[in-house]
Amino acid sequence: MPGNTVTTTLAPMELDDVADAFAYIRALQADDINTACAVIDGMGPEVLMMLLDVAARIVIPITSVDDHDGGLCAHSFLAAVLGRLLLELLCDGECLAGAPGIAQTIIRFADNILAEEHSDVADVLRQLEATGIKQAMAAHPTTA
Repeated sequence: MPGNTVTTTLAPMELDDVADAFAYIRALQADDINTACAVIDGMGPEVLMMLLDVAARIVIPITSVDDHDGGLCAHSFLAAVLGRLLLELLCDGECLAGAPGIAQTIIRFADNILAEEHSDVADVLRQLEATGIKQAMAAHPTTA
């Protein structure tokens, strides 16, 4: 795997990569194994990097160091360290390093951290996908 997703600057994802990665993640979340297998078969050998890119784009902003009333606090640093640790485990951990492990971790993170009390994780994943597509389109505008 080239580079370390945790420490390298994330280059904008391609639109198709965002769509493919989230199609796979959402299929797994819906327990639609046939669709998940069909999607991942078409993704090619870059599937792990695409899923790690998605994970980094979700985890890093949520766990990044933020100020607390104008100053940094210990909890801010702890969240940042835990976010980096999670991404390191996804990059290097044997039990989580495969595509299903990365996708399931994204789903659990979205469900446990991002979903509000009465929201559906599928809705959260759709919102994350829409944000990723918007960023990809801004970074890679099509010329007509």
